[in-house]
Amino acid sequence: MVTRQRKARTRPRAERGGWHSLDDESLLRLRFRDLRLRLDDCPIKADVDRLHGELERRGIRFKPHVWLSTEWFSPDGVPGIAAPFFAAHPRLRRLEQRMMGEVEGGNRKWRNRILRHEAGHALDTAYRLRRRKDWREVFGKASRPYPRGYRVRPNSRGFVQHIGFWYAQSHPVEDFAETFAVWMQPKARWRREYDGWPALEKLEYVDELMAEISERAPANRNRSVVAPLSQNNRTLGEHYRRKTAYSGRIDRRYDDWLREIFFERSSKGRARRASRFISDMRPQLRRLLLSRTSSGPYLIDHVIDKITLRARQLDLVIAGPRRENKRNVVWLHENVIYDVLRRNRDYFAL
Repeated sequence: MVTRQRKARTRPRAERGGWHSLDDESLLRLRFRDLRLRLDDCPIKADVDRLHGELERRGIRFKPHVWLSTEWFSPDGVPGIAAPFFAAHPRLRRLEQRMMGEVEGGNRKWRNRILRHEAGHALDTAYRLRRRKDWREVFGKASRPYPRGYRVRPNSRGFVQHIGFWYAQSHPVEDFAETFAVWMQPKARWRREYDGWPALEKLEYVDELMAEISERAPANRNRSVVAPLSQNNRTLGEHYRRKTAYSGRIDRRYDDWLREIFFERSSKGRARRASRFISDMRPQLRRLLLSRTSSGPYLIDHVIDKITLRARQLDLVIAGPRRENKRNVVWLHENVIYDVLRRNRDYFAL
């Protein structure tokens, strides 16, 4: 009887939109459909409008439809884009941050990069580009089995660098989506950035391909939505249990190095978080690493992101003089960069 009354009190709060004031544990008990989210009422709608405007300015007639789901993806056979629920409200982004340690697309710049990438997938589906012989000659066969993980070569110049983790190297369809996303930038910019790279030939191919199809109506006009939140009966708690189990394969290669310069929280009480310290010194750290390692910004940003996230996951803190901590942080990042370059490869799970 008591349990039934508690449920009766909790569900109406969600239905009235009061879920944003719930604590994390209560929020995790809600089903996705109970959130009653609508794209038109969410901040991400402005990002979608911006994407459509960019496509129009680039002369592309096609505009992918967007809906809310549990993750970022563009489904096979449907020329549209699913955006994750946590992009719809600040309260859900805070929950994602707590549960996963980071928010994919957590700021406008990052979201726009992801949307351009997913627009590449949607456009590929809409115009059936992967079936073209010239597309296969440039990017490879889309029918190649999708890997559960992939090895990358950080020094390779045969692929563009866009959303992180050298994602273009994972599969031909990702190579195209990443190349398209970079192509969405002004032409003078990508020509300058990729001057002398073999990847420039891919960008030039996409430039010619977009000019060819720009005014053509898409062959696939399917406006279906896949796995929408409105039909999802899974609770947020169930979602995060599955997601954390899947993402549990964390690269622990540098944990010992991290523990050499930082400390476990239990040993230092209310000390400052190491991840926050790294984030605050990021502009200075980035400048130092660019000048001292002769590495490109893509690798440097990747290493800073990776170290910051791992320090947060381990809940490490700093202690001692600020100047000494800064020296240690620079030392750590330099060593990770040199290790990646020495191996000239890394592995990422998909």
